[in-house]
Amino acid sequence: MRGHVRRRGRTWAVVVSLGRDDSGRYRYQWYSGFRTEREAEAKLTQLLRELDTGAYVEPTRETVGEFLSRWLRDYAKTNVSPRTYEGYEHIIVRHLVPALGGIQLAKLTPARLQRYYSDKLESGRLNGKGGLSPRTVRHHHVTLHDALQSAVKWGLLGRNPADAVDAPKFERNEMNTLDDEGVRNFLAAASGTQWYPMVYLALFTGLRRSEVLALRWGDVDLDLSRVYVNRAVHRLRTGEIIFRTTKSAKSRRVVALPPSAALMLREHRESEQRRRELVDGSTVDDQQLVFARIDGSPIPPDSFSQAWRRLARRNGFHGIRLHDARHTHATLLLKQDVHPKIVQERLGHSTIATTLDIYSHVVPGLQDAAAQAFDTVLKGSPSKVF
Repeated sequence: MRGHVRRRGRTWAVVVSLGRDDSGRYRYQWYSGFRTEREAEAKLTQLLRELDTGAYVEPTRETVGEFLSRWLRDYAKTNVSPRTYEGYEHIIVRHLVPALGGIQLAKLTPARLQRYYSDKLESGRLNGKGGLSPRTVRHHHVTLHDALQSAVKWGLLGRNPADAVDAPKFERNEMNTLDDEGVRNFLAAASGTQWYPMVYLALFTGLRRSEVLALRWGDVDLDLSRVYVNRAVHRLRTGEIIFRTTKSAKSRRVVALPPSAALMLREHRESEQRRRELVDGSTVDDQQLVFARIDGSPIPPDSFSQAWRRLARRNGFHGIRLHDARHTHATLLLKQDVHPKIVQERLGHSTIATTLDIYSHVVPGLQDAAAQAFDTVLKGSPSKVF
């Protein structure tokens, strides 16, 4: 008999045969705690089906906490960027392990995960002052889902319990963008500051903050008006600043420079050359950062963001963040009828669907323009076509 149910006190249990071990003895696996015989029979049917299809995973005593620690060490440490690893580690050590770590991995259920999300939304702040935002709790869900998916691949789970959980939904942060006059005014406000070249490049290329600050002169071709984006700079929680290749193949890209941006960079390089000659007689070479501190060390990304906020606040650009320079670049291009595929490539989005999703607020205007353009093409055709 491959399996059966039996009564154990006030509950029911399921016993399935796993075949013989190396010594020839039969091995059995027990599943206990079912309130009714019907529940136990349903579990037996499920287990026998899994045994028949090869989907059965023998439960282990490893806890969620033990598994997550192992996943951080064996997978995340070598497969994600240091910045992403820090995020995973913070969520796992400070939130997931204290709440779920003692549960056996094989006994982690969708219902328990759903309750975890609910608890975090209600009272998840580490300082005890209220709940976490839906966006933050969704980050917890993504981290846990990724980890449990590895457990499935490693043969520790038959299915990912996070697949059956409804993660919190959230609305994107309101996108504030500059119009063409706003771009000119913001550049005028930044003019004369050390941040002007960085502000200019961010607005005119749509590069991410980390990509702007990671550029070396060898990544810039002023003759062909191109920048080659292949790495990003990050500041870890420890304060260490590191450079990493960009996060995906789509992020590694060539971005054409508008003529004015190429001229700005040429003037910036000449200014840097004059400064170096005065300071120590050195010259600008291809390995040096385009934007750096006086001593040539990288500018911390947060410093650029803080400088942007000060410029925005002092000059009446309320609610305009540094990341909105990227949104501004994309929005102005789309309004100028630049094809979304080109915008996707300039921004380094993984798919055009991502671009269209983020900038869906621009699409209705593009739809209206397309409808009018079609009418223009057929101008002079019979007004009655049927």
